[in-house]
Amino acid sequence: MAVLLKSLSLIQKDSIKPPLNYLYDGKEFKLYEGDEEGVEEVIDCSEYLGSSGWIDLRCGVGEPGFEYQETLESLGEALKFSGFTQAVVLPNTSPVIQSKNEVEFIKNKVSRFITDIHIQAAVTKDVKGEDLTEILDINHHGVNIFGDGIVPLSNSDRMMKVLQYLQKFNGILFDQSYDPLLAIFGQMHEGYPSTVMGMKGIPSLSEEVAIKKNIDILRYTGGSLHFQTVSTAKGVEAIRQAKAEGLKVSADVSLYQLLFSDDDLLEYDTNLKVLPPFRGKEDQEALKAGLKDGTLDAIVSNHQPRDYDAKHMEFDLADFGMSGLQTFLPGMVQLEKELGWPLLIEKVTFGPSQVINSPKSQSVSLTIFDPNEEWSFNRSSNKSLSSNSPYFNKTLKGKVKLVINKGEIARLDG
Repeated sequence: MAVLLKSLSLIQKDSIKPPLNYLYDGKEFKLYEGDEEGVEEVIDCSEYLGSSGWIDLRCGVGEPGFEYQETLESLGEALKFSGFTQAVVLPNTSPVIQSKNEVEFIKNKVSRFITDIHIQAAVTKDVKGEDLTEILDINHHGVNIFGDGIVPLSNSDRMMKVLQYLQKFNGILFDQSYDPLLAIFGQMHEGYPSTVMGMKGIPSLSEEVAIKKNIDILRYTGGSLHFQTVSTAKGVEAIRQAKAEGLKVSADVSLYQLLFSDDDLLEYDTNLKVLPPFRGKEDQEALKAGLKDGTLDAIVSNHQPRDYDAKHMEFDLADFGMSGLQTFLPGMVQLEKELGWPLLIEKVTFGPSQVINSPKSQSVSLTIFDPNEEWSFNRSSNKSLSSNSPYFNKTLKGKVKLVINKGEIARLDG
């Protein structure tokens, strides 16, 4: 089926191309200078922007075990409506994704999704940081990304051994690096707001010492290490220096770390209780600087679906985590004036593809969106099973309109 995408502006690495007509025939996407005669469908894209398909390097799911929070089916719908053509799912399910059985279960479930799903398999059994999983066997079933997901690999001996194992097949270790003992009982960033609120704080030090320690281990072992959801200025600086040294490190930041600070928690909104916690304004500016100079390679949704009961309780008892998929584009719209579309799109396309060494697909992959369309994020529009978001029941600006991947076109006007 030949579809004419009329007057579409494509975002490239350094600029936005002027509106042009493009033809997609199910296989090729190319500039089109003919008329509309013979074209089966014409889509007016004069108000839209487009780019290569978006990639999310950090996405939580409930199934198996926590289907009431998010099934694979609901995750697939949420990813599609959020514009993602690739996503990495975390291993923190029950059972944990830690053997070929869980890997094959996930693969079979997601094979028909328009979004390509990459699996991050656990490196320690039940993500307890002790016994290693069958890393080589899991790799034989097509997995190259390993990590314990929302649990930091804080055991230094295990960190060293995993980095050595992964070099056998050029695997990469993903880690949300922080010292759990320095963060113990913490509810939010340690700062003035936590003192006013009477909450035990999570100091920046908990992340900073873990990042520096893991860089030292990487320097000793070699291998490839990706830091997830970096949140502190000194953490960014340590990664910057490691890159300058030539170590194989990369890093990402949660989109909502760029939008909220610890000042926003003063009203005790449990939807803003996340891990790592929202830091201060200086850290936020350092994260933006890290995106601009290439220290931070990607922006992630850090989608962590939670059920109603896990969030609607006292702040210090509520679970960490925010639902972050369908609000991803509206979040980028808020940041666009400061960071610009070329940089933002680079951090959800080229940057993450380099991190996971994603092979160039033979099929066309595109995300097309209207940055100005307003819509209501509510029960009827929410594709996730969870609604733990500060944006729920609010009007948002920025809507994904079309996703093209695997020879399919998803029209997202519903």
